[in-house]
Amino acid sequence: MRVVVDLSRCQGYAQCAFLAPDAFRMHGEEALMYDPEPDDALRDRVLRAAAACPVQAILVDRLEGRQAPVEAARS
Repeated sequence: MRVVVDLSRCQGYAQCAFLAPDAFRMHGEEALMYDPEPDDALRDRVLRAAAACPVQAILVDRLEGRQAPVEAARS
């Protein structure tokens, strides 16, 4: 699984950090740090976190080859 966050869109609401703290974390008050290739075991949490993002800044792409990048809210 690959995760990409559009940091120009991210507003630092930190919903992702609450829902998937192993993949996302806030550094200070504004900077989002994230794992671009979280373990597959975190898939459900990462998808929930992406869907909960108020500005839909998180894109999730499975690297298994058959899926193109999708916005998690549309999955």
